[in-house]
Amino acid sequence: MKLAGASLMAFAAVMMSSCGNQAANQAAAPAADQQPTALNIRYIDLDSITANYNLVKDYNEVNIKTMSRLDNAQRAKQAELQKRANEIQNKLKNNGYISEATYNADMQKFQQQQRDAEIYLGNLQQQAQQEALDQSQALNDSLNNYIEVYMKSHNYDAILLRAAGVYFNPALDITKEIVDGLNQRYIRAEDRK
Repeated sequence: MKLAGASLMAFAAVMMSSCGNQAANQAAAPAADQQPTALNIRYIDLDSITANYNLVKDYNEVNIKTMSRLDNAQRAKQAELQKRANEIQNKLKNNGYISEATYNADMQKFQQQQRDAEIYLGNLQQQAQQEALDQSQALNDSLNNYIEVYMKSHNYDAILLRAAGVYFNPALDITKEIVDGLNQRYIRAEDRK
């Protein structure tokens, strides 16, 4: 979503700059000599990029492993807490507590175990969220950096997101070129070692 907003802002800036330059040029030259300037615009489909860019595919694999690790940790903590609750319940049923103080001590340990589990799982969730934010930022940076280079080498005035418009001429679609370029430039982490 940040990428779409940034792209729209970039397009607006290009359009305003273009309009400002046209106004300055019109003021400097006689109106009869002025020819309308055509913008050289292309578009990309972000969904296709995220489906075909190897960086995104790698991030998806990492996210699946992270979610699996988080689910496993949650199940393990729940099982641990359930086991401890059952032990306390059985001990209570079988008159295993000598005094109320020993029961209270076990309950305090159990409650502390619950708090520790919540903290542990909360930290894992925060790490997963931070990892997702870092991935999103890296993806945006990679895409924006590549598009900037691509635009300069092709002298485009703007590259829009397909989702920003209702209709674009399919001949203006450069999504495949962008994906191919991104994938050529991308080096997997394990390949860097």
